[in-house]
Amino acid sequence: MSLADARPVAMITTRDRKVAEPFYADTLGLAPKGDDGFAALFDLAGVTLRLTEVPGYTAPPHPVLGWEVPDMKAAVAALTAKGVTMNLYEGMGQDASGIWTAPDGSCKVAFFNDPDGNGLSLTQTL
Repeated sequence: MSLADARPVAMITTRDRKVAEPFYADTLGLAPKGDDGFAALFDLAGVTLRLTEVPGYTAPPHPVLGWEVPDMKAAVAALTAKGVTMNLYEGMGQDASGIWTAPDGSCKVAFFNDPDGNGLSLTQTL
């Protein structure tokens, strides 16, 4: 069996689904697909995102999910208008809105966190 043609499923862990669910639905705009009794399900551009609660969960120190966007400035502006703060990393060379441009100019990336501290990102390929 090969998974090459299988549809992926994304998973995000949270300490508190009651806090995380509105962030993914309202702030990020993902359409709810239901609840299987263990995870809240969202549509992630045709892929299922499972938002699972684990007591005592601690987010890892790296991004766990990202989106490719056509217009980085517009995407960052839309999220900041909804109260999302972009992460600024000392020495990374980001602009004032938190956008980093790759040294070769091939992409722009911005980072932010969900309510649990899970690292999320936006990427625009140039």
